[in-house]
Amino acid sequence: MTASTAGAILTVALVLVSCAKASTGNSNLAVPPGAVYVDPLMYNVLGQNYTEWRNLSTVGFNPTNTTPPFIQVFDPSFLDVIGSSATIRSIASNPGFAFAHEAPIYVPDLNAVFFTSNDGGPLGYNGWYNNSVVSMINMTEVDMALASTTGNVNIQVQTLNLPYTVQMVNGGTGPYKGDLLLITSGRALLPPSIVRVNPSPPYNATVLLDNLLGRQFNSLNDIKILPGTDIMFFTDPTYGWMNGFRPEPMLPSQVYRFDPSTGQVRVVADQFVHPNGIAFSADGKFAFVTDTGVSGGFLGTNQTFPATIYQFDVDPQTQTFANRRVFAYSDSGVPDGIQLDTMGNVYSGCGEATHVWNAEGTLIGKFYLNSTTAQMIFTKSGLVILDEEAVYLANIQAQGLDLITL
Repeated sequence: MTASTAGAILTVALVLVSCAKASTGNSNLAVPPGAVYVDPLMYNVLGQNYTEWRNLSTVGFNPTNTTPPFIQVFDPSFLDVIGSSATIRSIASNPGFAFAHEAPIYVPDLNAVFFTSNDGGPLGYNGWYNNSVVSMINMTEVDMALASTTGNVNIQVQTLNLPYTVQMVNGGTGPYKGDLLLITSGRALLPPSIVRVNPSPPYNATVLLDNLLGRQFNSLNDIKILPGTDIMFFTDPTYGWMNGFRPEPMLPSQVYRFDPSTGQVRVVADQFVHPNGIAFSADGKFAFVTDTGVSGGFLGTNQTFPATIYQFDVDPQTQTFANRRVFAYSDSGVPDGIQLDTMGNVYSGCGEATHVWNAEGTLIGKFYLNSTTAQMIFTKSGLVILDEEAVYLANIQAQGLDLITL
């Protein structure tokens, strides 16, 4: 999917106030400048004369008609996420090219974020005959540039010259034993794969997996490591076929477990329309998988299909996903990539914003850009948000889970 770039700057000079007596039912909740409080009780009944009905899931809920970008607060606890001096600023942009789509990996040793361009979308400029592009942005350069101005900056991103075995990167995590762990959707008859890539030149790559006992996967999408192990879990929807750069799918849309020490691959969850993003809780007891069934590629949009995050228990013995239940539903677009912070909050890139839910599945806030933000990653500078034609940095208080595998 593509999105228009939100070019305006949001600078939130947070003047924290005591919220000890505040509740979600308090319409007088004091919020920082640059943020708006959307009291759920005020919008439970809109009435028969309401004229702003959202008949398309791609339209965001902005009842205050606030000009984006801005922060929506749905619950006072979100103030603990954004902190006392939050800002949202554009740090890189390239209008007309969806260079910043998914697969964000933060490498602390380099203070750099790696990511990939849109694969299959009209502004990705790739397809059956052309590969996507993996890039890197240096966060030290970002920090220095932001320190010298109160406005947006446009840091030059560096393109990686990766081996031909790396085709259509869509997901990633790490660092994994010092490397980027990328998952590819494959291209044409070239198989989807899991690949280790050196984050430094010459960016040599090692393919770890590219088949299920001789059968190609459909178009692998996202990957995470189960905390405390080096076991890989990944999703396999059919977006490669639906976006015209992979053959017709030959496997169900499923979630897999791969043990690189034994080579064993097996299914741990199924019954999805399009399994997409994946993440684990800090203790590894719970798994989260997004289902972006609403988005059907050339098949079109079906708003009655899932735009849902499912939560599972991870069996401590078999590591199979059990006790599936709905964690959250995205009111706009679909929940694509997914990350967690150290407080247990769940972040997902959706149709108009990065949505944030607490550990119970209650929507507590949004970073509202009015454009699709498929993925995000925590860095020491804040939350880096990939916005297709732009990259944003939200300088917030929350910290992300440690995704490093030694």
